[in-house]
Amino acid sequence: MATLSVTNKAPSLVGGAMIIGGTIIGAGMFSLPVVMSGSWFFWSLLALIFTWFCMLHSGLMILEANLNYHIGASFDTITKDLLGNRWNIINGLTVAFVLYILTYAYISASGSVIHHTFSQMNIAFPARLGGLLFALVVAFIVWLSTRAVSRMTTIVLGAKILTFFMSFGGLIWHVQPAVLFNTAEVNPSYLPYLVMTLPFCLASFGYHGNVPSLMKYYGKDPLTIRRCLLLGTLMALILYVFWLVGTMGNIPRPAFIDIAGKGGNIDVLVQALSGVLNSRGLDLLLTVFSNFAVASSFLGVTLGLFDYLADLFKFDDTPQGRFKTALVTFLPPIVGGVLWPNGFIYAIGFAGLAATVWAAIVPALLASASRKRFGSPHYRVWGGKAMIILILCFGAGNAIIHVLSSFHLLPVYR
Repeated sequence: MATLSVTNKAPSLVGGAMIIGGTIIGAGMFSLPVVMSGSWFFWSLLALIFTWFCMLHSGLMILEANLNYHIGASFDTITKDLLGNRWNIINGLTVAFVLYILTYAYISASGSVIHHTFSQMNIAFPARLGGLLFALVVAFIVWLSTRAVSRMTTIVLGAKILTFFMSFGGLIWHVQPAVLFNTAEVNPSYLPYLVMTLPFCLASFGYHGNVPSLMKYYGKDPLTIRRCLLLGTLMALILYVFWLVGTMGNIPRPAFIDIAGKGGNIDVLVQALSGVLNSRGLDLLLTVFSNFAVASSFLGVTLGLFDYLADLFKFDDTPQGRFKTALVTFLPPIVGGVLWPNGFIYAIGFAGLAATVWAAIVPALLASASRKRFGSPHYRVWGGKAMIILILCFGAGNAIIHVLSSFHLLPVYR
């Protein structure tokens, strides 16, 4: 009996929380100080908290609906059954687009980071080759199993948090209140630049593709999965706040105009921080952290895409079936990463637009339809219809903001 109890031991809460936290906290965070430089610290903090609240609850709405279906059912199965083929096609296109575009973004980011890492050692290493090799390693880990991703994410996220506090401890130590509070500018304007940050905030809290994966991991245990979502998203929110303090407290607001003008890629921001702090040790820590940041997000996002495509194409969970899923998951973004290696900041922006559908609008519709059909026998998100309406408005508002921004109808900090 002792052996049986050990064998059937339930997965730990930490593993699931690390999958969520590792998916969220990653390369996307490097875009936040750049796009938030116009609204600056306090307004950006408000945008982050509001987005965290909405994205947590939209994820819980997916969980509420998902619990009424068999373990392994993903967005394709649930959306088709509850909302019909039309919404399933719309949702499927946006899910695939977001997860593919984020996978591409992280391939692009990994190539940039690996190139920057080797350049610190005076070694010429092509960004394209770095992105390709990194993608192949991640593909192998995802092919193995969800548990392999969880264990690797736990290791990578633990290392990332360690290097985060080591590097940002140095950043926080060097924070200048005059820079953080922007006292040098006379009558600065912040509020006009606030709304355009919301789609980037939304993209930086994306984890929704992993909710069905957690059900495969824990079974139909809504309380444990809810705790995973809460802990993972809170972890991300806290680290984002530290990140904003560390960057905005060291780099003056006007300097971000030049960073954005150079494309806002990870290596540009790291170089700007290194130039301000003039510390080779801190530069090394920031470089190591950026590697771990890309790795953890890469693992989490590709796991969500992998499980979605397995459900969509009905590939089985055998090694051969998982190999087919891995090919469909990784081949298109690898090709994109090799052909267009510098599309990180643009990919994150477009991911925010498409994510409004499947990370906000569709979860609210799924929760509403699920309650009408099943009555929520396993779990129900609090807040009733008011919460559903809030999430719908949040998603629609983000979509409108991104469209207006794409047509240059919103003010940009320049």
